Amino acid sequence: MRCFPKPLVVFVTLSCIFILEIGCSRERILRLKDKETIRWDEMIQDVKDKKIILIGEYQEDLKHHEYQLRVIKALHEQGIPVVIGLEMFRANDQTVLDSWVSGKLTLDQFMLRYSANWYKPWTDYKDIFLFSREKKVPLIGLNVPAEIAASVQKQGFNSLSQEEVSQLPPGITCNVDETYAHYIKRFYRARASEKEFINFCEANIIGDNAMAFYTLKYLERYPNSTAIILSEWNHAWKRAIPKQIERLRSGYTISVILPELTKIERHIMTLEDADFLILR
Repeated sequence: MRCFPKPLVVFVTLSCIFILEIGCSRERILRLKDKETIRWDEMIQDVKDKKIILIGEYQEDLKHHEYQLRVIKALHEQGIPVVIGLEMFRANDQTVLDSWVSGKLTLDQFMLRYSANWYKPWTDYKDIFLFSREKKVPLIGLNVPAEIAASVQKQGFNSLSQEEVSQLPPGITCNVDETYAHYIKRFYRARASEKEFINFCEANIIGDNAMAFYTLKYLERYPNSTAIILSEWNHAWKRAIPKQIERLRSGYTISVILPELTKIERHIMTLEDADFLILR
């Protein structure tokens, strides 16, 4: 349904006239293929037929989690069978997510497992998890064991033992190209040597690979589903998870939605980075 200009509702009292706007969301969306500013509902119409949708976040910004839930709700309300892929849950804890959605876990039990998986407050993602349970929307754990990512960040991918490598999806490579490294520097706030920075990039690439692999694994089992992946900005952009999805299996239609972190993005980002940018 298209979102037409907001109607005005006028309330008249003896002393005042109140004019209220009702209707559509005020968020402005930059469509990167043509640099046109569009409305929220237009973006939803553009992405609704895609097989995989990535919605990036800066985890400290609660508004970004609201955007994620709004996209999920919009597609669910149109009858699209969505599944939510989660960076903040490990793949080896999938039974926890299944038990939560089916109602077998209490809220307290699930919150304990959430805390064991992720370091950000439960309240950041609470509404998404509650919606998935209420509407029986499946959740997919996409991440690798935290200790493996930490080991790579500290010592590099080649430091992993065979046992540790066996816990990762098959075929993972950690080639850090110049474009990828330049982009990741925008998120890397530590003062470190070049080697430490490359290790950090490799840890990110492992996450990209794993989240791509587990998303595809789910879609192979449930081909009628549309996967909505929620992850940090540096995993959601096109040269991260989407690139690894294409490497593993080409042919899926993918759309990337990123929230603007600063007003710089609207001037420097292109269709090679994302499809839509939610403007500040």
